[in-house]
Amino acid sequence: MLKMTIAVLATALLATTALAKDGIRFHQAWPGAPFAESTEVNGILYLSGQIGNDADMKLPDGMEAQARQTMENIKAAVERRGLTMDDVFKCTVMMADMAQWGDFNKIYVTYFKPDRLPARSAFGASGLALGALLEVECMAKLR
Repeated sequence: MLKMTIAVLATALLATTALAKDGIRFHQAWPGAPFAESTEVNGILYLSGQIGNDADMKLPDGMEAQARQTMENIKAAVERRGLTMDDVFKCTVMMADMAQWGDFNKIYVTYFKPDRLPARSAFGASGLALGALLEVECMAKLR
């Protein structure tokens, strides 16, 4: 059993290492996706924009529900890289309707400690993937 576990871990490590080129490591989003879920460069994890879709690519109704699912998707992607939300230091928010800023913020701030809120910028967008109400991309410091 130990030999099999070591073989599996070694294979996974080699597969990940094979993705590294010129100090850049790409983490696949899903097979056939036209972008990486995240990219590591010089100790920084750049997370692709996340929307509030579930595993079936469905979006819940309303800003608060989409904000919560978006932040859960970010948290899961960060955790897949062995990090936590405390490692996130910058976010960019794109919103279909800037009038929903307050509804988004009510959810957003619950994912960070009050003294560790990331730097952030936000802007309105005329159209987001799958008709989402918002999209959030983040940067996190690798450990």
